[in-house]
Amino acid sequence: MAVARQVLVDTGPLVALLDGSDAWHSVCVETSKELPVPLLTCWPVIAEAAWLLRQSPQAMDALLARCEDGTLDVCHLEAEDVKRIRRMLLKYADIGAQLADAALVRLAEREKLDTIFTLDQHDFRIYRLEGNRSLRIIP
Repeated sequence: MAVARQVLVDTGPLVALLDGSDAWHSVCVETSKELPVPLLTCWPVIAEAAWLLRQSPQAMDALLARCEDGTLDVCHLEAEDVKRIRRMLLKYADIGAQLADAALVRLAEREKLDTIFTLDQHDFRIYRLEGNRSLRIIP
């Protein structure tokens, strides 16, 4: 697989990487070995992942350790980003667009990225960046 210079990461792969019982664990572990570090994400994704990992203090700690050690680069959202995120949430309300997804699409636009590590193939095939561009989805 040709690897992008930087890759966004969504909630699903983070949870799968940290939860050995997740059905996607092996696929995400193998995929992550091919990806550049750090993976870029945002606080809505971290919050979503933390909620899903809430039953495992060890997994939650591992998630936060990745934020601390630089394995994950947690990008901050600015007021200008929130405007675009709001528009996206309204535009894609019919498919139940989530804050974390819209924030990742906005980060892709802002940081000029075109690749996302996500298990949410359905929604990310629908979302469009400015200019009607789509994201390349891994795995």
